[in-house]
Amino acid sequence: MLKNNEYINKIINQDSLEFLKNIQENSVDIVLTDPPYFLDKMDNKWNVDRVHNDKNLHTIKSLPAGMKFDKNQGKRFYKWYLKISEELYRVLKPGGFFFSFSSPRLYHRMACAIEDAGFDIRDCFMWLYTMNQPKGMSLNHFIKKLDMSDFEKNRLIKTLSGWKTPQVKSCFEPIAMAQKPVDKTFLNNMMRHNVSLVNTSIKHGKDQNMHPANVVSSQNISPIIDRAFLTGKPNKKEKGAGNTHKTVKPLSICKYLISLTTKTGAVVLDPFLGSGTTAVACKMMDRNYIGIELNKEYIKIAQYRLDKIKDNKNRLEMIV
Repeated sequence: MLKNNEYINKIINQDSLEFLKNIQENSVDIVLTDPPYFLDKMDNKWNVDRVHNDKNLHTIKSLPAGMKFDKNQGKRFYKWYLKISEELYRVLKPGGFFFSFSSPRLYHRMACAIEDAGFDIRDCFMWLYTMNQPKGMSLNHFIKKLDMSDFEKNRLIKTLSGWKTPQVKSCFEPIAMAQKPVDKTFLNNMMRHNVSLVNTSIKHGKDQNMHPANVVSSQNISPIIDRAFLTGKPNKKEKGAGNTHKTVKPLSICKYLISLTTKTGAVVLDPFLGSGTTAVACKMMDRNYIGIELNKEYIKIAQYRLDKIKDNKNRLEMIV
């Protein structure tokens, strides 16, 4: 087992499932992560070149990336994430929280995996955003290939005008809020382990005067929604120069979840660090981080982002 000073505020370039076995049990305050979703190429064998290559954008050539529907995706994801969640359960302190981003149509599999690993599902946060393009696909090009006359094809196209495959605009992302069972009582757990409660003095909304809620937004949507749920808009420098990661999460949302459930000096684990948003949030908020990331390209991006933080006292180190 590794001692705390061997991995605190470092990024480990290894497979998460393998490396998590090395972390001491009951040593982490919270977990905040955005795991691979097992949609198309987004699985536990995530490969940077494969994801970024435009030639690989379609698992099925007739469907846009992310639209392939396969029930086995969810089953594979559940089996893999159950193993991940069991390790996270072991390393978290009693009462420690586990925040996990998901796609809407795999959330149920993710939540079940987390719960079956021993966690209590406390809530589901909703990251609300706007999207201009619907994800549904017209069937016109399929109709044109049917064995029927042009007249019948045109009539069918007209009849089904506006009807598309069952994918509407995706305007939210669920975030599971799970918790490892507490040691006796919440009060006893907080006194002994310094975690298990939610800091309701954290303010929320555009003017930072609203009580914390399980709906968050990082962009202006409407005056009512902004007043209640806006966490802060990302600035142009937030992602860092040359950040090629496909699913960078807003820094404001990560900071919100961390401040809601931890105190200064807490240890935050992200087993799928990506381009480093969780680590950046921790560094800005005087929390400690443990980052695990398999892809060296993303680690370089994370290091660049961390090194750009003012008054950076500790150089990012890599364990390979």
